[in-house]
Amino acid sequence: MGIFSRLKIGFGMARRSGRVLRAHPTLLVFPLVGGVAGIAFFLTLFGSLYFAEALGGQPGTVVYGALFLAYLVETFIASFFTAALVAATRTVFHGEEPSVRGALATAWDHKGPLLAWSVIAAIVGVIIRGIESQDNLVARLLAGLFAVAWSVMTYFVVPVIVFRDPSVTGMFKESASTFKNTWGESIGAMGAIDIVTFLLVLGSLALGVLTFVLTAGLGTVGFALTVLVAGVAVMLALLIGKALSGIAKTALYVYATEQDSPEYFDDMDFGRLGGDDDSTSSGRFSQTGGQI
Repeated sequence: MGIFSRLKIGFGMARRSGRVLRAHPTLLVFPLVGGVAGIAFFLTLFGSLYFAEALGGQPGTVVYGALFLAYLVETFIASFFTAALVAATRTVFHGEEPSVRGALATAWDHKGPLLAWSVIAAIVGVIIRGIESQDNLVARLLAGLFAVAWSVMTYFVVPVIVFRDPSVTGMFKESASTFKNTWGESIGAMGAIDIVTFLLVLGSLALGVLTFVLTAGLGTVGFALTVLVAGVAVMLALLIGKALSGIAKTALYVYATEQDSPEYFDDMDFGRLGGDDDSTSSGRFSQTGGQI
């Protein structure tokens, strides 16, 4: 199966994820709150470092400590609200109405494993950053390859934590195993949703340009309106992209582990997604007879 076929599958996943989001727009709450919390934390952390330098401190001596803290908190915030999104999406797949409070409670019940994952991810992030900072092309290439491999291996970590409650080593093993069994559709879904998000951002910027043209005669007020409209539209585009990604990831994980097509995805032939031959596909996925 070639790259275009995988992207076609990915767009099918994105389209069905969009159905879920249109039917349950409250799912946007989780990436919204997570994004706001992450931005607030970064402004606080790096604002503190800036003032420390202005007051004569030596933040350079603690830069890696600050980097570790930034990675840790940001990963935990992102993982926590992704866990809530995954839990809410699973509720939708069961034919029920998702509850923001219930999904957040589920994420909180798994705060220990999410924190453990965040600590490990922060350590790895600092290591990768340290390697990338070397004045060595080979080291930078190796860091890039390692970062890609790490992203692949941990792609399903949050769904594993929410649905399986595994050990620390188990979360990585099952995430890597699930990606291996669904690598074709996972890559297709990631690529397609990235493209959709990019197009949404471009559309948001075009809306900003249109606003600027229409309000050109208003001076400062027109410029302020342009920034406001473009900023809100871009933020909404990014939120939609994050929500689509979480929904598609949950659908893939549910099917890979339960071999049952989730609601809104029941017309999709998951047995064709990996690009395997018929015997391999039938052994891993049941045939739904749907369309991509």
